[in-house]
Amino acid sequence: MSSLLFDLLENPDFQEGSLWQKNQYGANSTIFTEGDHGREIYLVLDGTLRMLGKVDIGEQRKIQPGFGELSKGDFFGELVLFDDMPRSATVVTLSDVELAVVDGDKLLAFLDAHPEIGYPILKELFTTLVVRLRKANQRIFSLFAWGLKSKGLNSYL
Repeated sequence: MSSLLFDLLENPDFQEGSLWQKNQYGANSTIFTEGDHGREIYLVLDGTLRMLGKVDIGEQRKIQPGFGELSKGDFFGELVLFDDMPRSATVVTLSDVELAVVDGDKLLAFLDAHPEIGYPILKELFTTLVVRLRKANQRIFSLFAWGLKSKGLNSYL
C-alpha cells in the first residue's frame, strides 16, 4: 500500500475535483486497455481489479492472461508519470470498485511545487516499481526455464 499517495488525498492543498476525483466502477468494467493513452494514475479505495496482458501464442492467436490482482491500498497506471508511452496492460474490475483517479500531469506539478512532499512520494513510487520489476524478472526467468525444459535443453539452465 502506498500510504504517502493515499495521505496526499487528505492534503487540503491537493484538492479533490481539480487534481483528483473519486470514480465508481461496476464489476467487469474495463478501466483502461493495453495500448491506450492516458495521463491518469489510479489508487484503489475499495474493490478488486485484475491486470491483463496480451500474449501472442502464434498463428494469429492471442490470449489475455491475468498477471496480477489489485485491491484496496494498491495503485496502478503510474508509468505515465515517467514516460509518454501507451498503457502496458489492461485493467478490469473483478468487483464493484471505488478509485481515486489522479491527473498525472497535475500530480507532477504539485510534487514539483511541494518537494518536501514530492521527494518521499517519488521515492515510494520507485520502491514499488523496483518490487514489481523484481517480480517480473522472476516470472520471466521461470518462463524461460520452463521453455528450455520443454525443448529438452536442460543443460542451459
